[in-house]
Amino acid sequence: MKILIAADGSEFSATAARYVAAQAGLLKERPEVRVIHVHAQLPVTKSISKKSVDEYYREESLKALAVAEKELDKAKIPYSSSWCTGDAAEQIARYAKDEKIDLIVTGSHGLGALARLAMGSVTTKLVAITRTPVLVIPKS
Repeated sequence: MKILIAADGSEFSATAARYVAAQAGLLKERPEVRVIHVHAQLPVTKSISKKSVDEYYREESLKALAVAEKELDKAKIPYSSSWCTGDAAEQIARYAKDEKIDLIVTGSHGLGALARLAMGSVTTKLVAITRTPVLVIPKS
């Protein structure tokens, strides 16, 4: 089974990773766990170099991934991580399709300003556009 954890660096991402780690032992075979972070694209101007923007994306993405990776490391769950830029829901859905992911696990909310009013907008959009099952984990 291939499981994809969508990570944004929030506590909800850590909770999703902890859930996957806790449930992994219930499966007949150890799942192939992947973690993805999608950074929103920034408007690029001539005053900021592409190299600087790319470095910013990399640094911020590694920080966001680290939140989920820390939980998987504690549980000794092997995983691979990746990041990209773009619309988070669209990129996660595309990755899941391309990589034949069996289950997407995500937190119910992210880092958005209105995160606690309703289910996160990325999660809502992801559920609407993907054919891959999505397990939404609330913050514990």
